[in-house]
Amino acid sequence: MDRFLYVAMSGAQETMRAQTVNSHNLANANTTGFRADLSAFQARAVAGAGYNSRAYATNATTGWDQKLGASLTTGRDLDVAIQGQGWIAVQSKDGGEAFTRAGDFRVDPSGVMMTGAGHPVIGSNGPMTVPPYQSISIAGDGTVSIVPLGQAATTTATVGRIKLVNPPSESVDRGADGLFRPRGNAPVEADASVQLSSGSLESSNVNIAEAMVTMIELARHFEMQVKMMRTAEENAATSAQLLRMS
Repeated sequence: MDRFLYVAMSGAQETMRAQTVNSHNLANANTTGFRADLSAFQARAVAGAGYNSRAYATNATTGWDQKLGASLTTGRDLDVAIQGQGWIAVQSKDGGEAFTRAGDFRVDPSGVMMTGAGHPVIGSNGPMTVPPYQSISIAGDGTVSIVPLGQAATTTATVGRIKLVNPPSESVDRGADGLFRPRGNAPVEADASVQLSSGSLESSNVNIAEAMVTMIELARHFEMQVKMMRTAEENAATSAQLLRMS
């Protein structure tokens, strides 16, 4: 009886965890450049002497979905989308280098170019800074050019070049802050083959219809596990009643 109850209890618990991952993906269906988390169930044996017949279920994140999101045209000068594979290098909150696919840039009052999430964009010599300008453009190779404030439209100045990288996907992990980092924090050199598309953004790669179907399936799995726990309780009560009668 305890084996029956343990399997049902652990299954319900891990189904809730899987639902959390799926809900997180759904919540980020409109987040620029978001990559969906992947999770999977596994059956595990309970370790320890006397537990050879015991098993329980686990659910764990197995990585992130590498599919590209759709490219959405915005027409905004500071919006960029990566064409194909690659990443934009940004500075994380701890001062280290991290990667993102979100190209919704802005320039803060101090002139630092940042992503919409507030991470400074890294250029050739650290965080990219932009002098006062009246127009700005970002080329396909990441070169940022401006028409300085007060200058004629034909006067352009190159500010710097955004660092674009393309490490192997299997060597990149997502952090709790949503940014990606190379495994072991190994340095990654800029890759000139990575190209940007100006005036557009990459959408999330979450498939909303698929995520909604998964949510319904997980809810039904949870209900089934709860019913199993109730059945185990009823069986235990019936067994105890039979013992009293005997």
